[in-house]
Amino acid sequence: MANSNFDLSGKTAIVTGANTGIGQGIAVALSEAGADIALVARSDASETASMIAATGRKVAIIEADLSTTEPCQRIISETVSQFGRLDILVNNAGIIRRNDALDFTEDDWDAVMDTNLKVLFFLSQAAGRHMAEHGRGSIINIASMLTFQGGIRVASYTASKSGVGGLTKLLANEWAGKGITVNAIAPGYIATNNTAALQADEARNRQILERIPAGRWGEPSDLGGAAVFLASDAARYVQGHILAVDGGWLAR
Repeated sequence: MANSNFDLSGKTAIVTGANTGIGQGIAVALSEAGADIALVARSDASETASMIAATGRKVAIIEADLSTTEPCQRIISETVSQFGRLDILVNNAGIIRRNDALDFTEDDWDAVMDTNLKVLFFLSQAAGRHMAEHGRGSIINIASMLTFQGGIRVASYTASKSGVGGLTKLLANEWAGKGITVNAIAPGYIATNNTAALQADEARNRQILERIPAGRWGEPSDLGGAAVFLASDAARYVQGHILAVDGGWLAR
C-alpha cells in the first residue's frame, strides 16, 4: 500500500515555466501523485496540459510573462478561482544569458535577475499570503548547481540562483510557523532547451559527463520524486533545505 504521506490528492499546484523541460517534468509528477495543476507559461503549454489530463487530474493554463511582477497576483487569483484552493507553488521559470564577465551587459543582468529572483520573490509573496490565511502550503524553488558554485560566463544567472538559495532559507525562517514549507531543488545537468548548446558542444559535453558519477545527463522526470516529496506531508518538517538532484555532481 502506498504511503499516504506522499499523496497529493485534493491539492492544487502552480508550476511556472511549465511548457517544457524541468517544469513539465515536475508538473506531470505532481499530477501523478494526485494534484491538480495550474500551468504558468508564456508560450504554448498544451503538450504539458495533455500529459496531465492523461493522469486524470484537472489542469488549467495561465498565460503570463514572468519577466515582470505584473502577473503575480493574477496568477494566484486565477488559480484559486478555477480550483478553489492553492497548496503548492513551484517557482521554476527562469532564463540564462551567457557572456564573459568583462563584457556582460546591464540589460542581460537585469533580465535574468528580474525573472529568476525578483519575480520569484513576489510570486512567492502573493502565494504566501494566501497560504498563511489557510495555515498550510508548500513552496518549492528551483535553484541550481550554481547556487553552490561560481560557474563561468553566467554572471547574472549565478547571482540569481545564489539569491534563490538565500531567499529559500529566509522565507522558511519567516513562514514555517505559519504552516508553510519553503525548500528548493537544485538540478544538476538536465537535458533541456537551456542546456542544448552544452550538449551539442562535444568537448564540453564530454567534460560534464566525466564529472557526473551517474555517467549521464539527467532527465526532467528525474526531478519528479524530489518535487512530490517536498510538496507532500512527508516533508512537513523539512524547511529551508536545498535538495541537489545532480547524479552526484556536487559529491565529486
